[in-house]
Amino acid sequence: MPLALLALAVVTFGIGTTEFATMGLLPQIADGVGVSVPHAGNLVSAYALGVVVGAPLLTAIGARVPHKRLLLLLTGLFVVGNTASALAPDFGLLFAARFLAGLPHGALFGVGAVVASRLVAPERAARAVSSVFLGLTVANIVGVPAGTALGQHLGWRYAYCGVAVIGLVALGALALLVPHQPRGPQAGVGRELRAMGNRQVFIGLGTAVVGFGGFFAVYSYLVPMLTHLTGISDSATTWVLALYGVGMTLGTLAAGPLTDRALRPTLYSGIVLLAAALVTFYFTVHSTVPALVTVVFIGAMGALITTPVQMLLMINAKDAPTMAAASNHSAFNLANASGAWLGGLVISAGWGWAAPDLVGAALAMAGLALAVTGGVLDRGNHPSKVVTSQDGHASLAVAEDTGVGAVEDRPAS
Repeated sequence: MPLALLALAVVTFGIGTTEFATMGLLPQIADGVGVSVPHAGNLVSAYALGVVVGAPLLTAIGARVPHKRLLLLLTGLFVVGNTASALAPDFGLLFAARFLAGLPHGALFGVGAVVASRLVAPERAARAVSSVFLGLTVANIVGVPAGTALGQHLGWRYAYCGVAVIGLVALGALALLVPHQPRGPQAGVGRELRAMGNRQVFIGLGTAVVGFGGFFAVYSYLVPMLTHLTGISDSATTWVLALYGVGMTLGTLAAGPLTDRALRPTLYSGIVLLAAALVTFYFTVHSTVPALVTVVFIGAMGALITTPVQMLLMINAKDAPTMAAASNHSAFNLANASGAWLGGLVISAGWGWAAPDLVGAALAMAGLALAVTGGVLDRGNHPSKVVTSQDGHASLAVAEDTGVGAVEDRPAS
């Protein structure tokens, strides 16, 4: 794997740190800007809203910009957003700064995934894309605990300063390590929007929203589940979340090779195993060791299905995959919001703290139904091959069973 993938992973490490560290610092932020903790929780929503809006918008604006330059511009915006978060004097400006910090999130992941797939041979494209996601999972092990500890001991503004520094490091790494990747002569927002009109793209995004809604229905309430039902102390939950990140990292490492080998079987199996793990957690949550083992497995299965969904979108929008790849992260954030809402409904209805596990399993199976529907409709695909167009560029047509990555305007060899 080329070193350029390391630069992309540094970017996603920063994204993962800034997204999740806010949740651990809400009491400190609330005290700092003079609002209640529930009111400060709106900052999480502000960031998610920025992701949902920014992914398609910034990808459309940068549709003709060469990928390396676009990565640098988006990372620069990420640095500005987090610096503004550190300096915001009141809640209103902090809310705006968190929205600004979220804007480049999806576009960075989307462009990064496309760039990664073009840095390697087609049969290793999913492994390259999964290495980009690896930065996000490692952030849950290292970045989020470190950022939370920094914010708790020195003040929450220092946590955002630390993320801005990570962004500056990522800027340097991108400038040095990522090669120039010119856009094709037909690149533009119209081409991206036409690719988004593919029926399989809509089904893939629906799978992400519904299937990952099951994942987030549990993740959003994992800490109170562990404290109320498992009996784990508040001080130990940070380490449990890091253990969860270990599971996500293991799942991401497995996702690349498995997706390269068989995309849809990996997706189907991952969703089924995620649903099974969520049901299992409903019964194991009352015992410490079984609960922790299940938590690791849930993290692994959630991460395992991320790469095949991303690759599926890129394959079905193969003529212009950047917007589809970026919109996947808008779908993830919609899944986060909907899953947390549904999980909260069953808790409020008095079904108990473990009830989101069953809601999550039901959502995962609904996501599986969508994924299988897409597979049935996609059965007419031919074996993967490189088809050279008249302008001397090549697009990769991919069969549903291979999982080989889609490539935009790869020079024909």
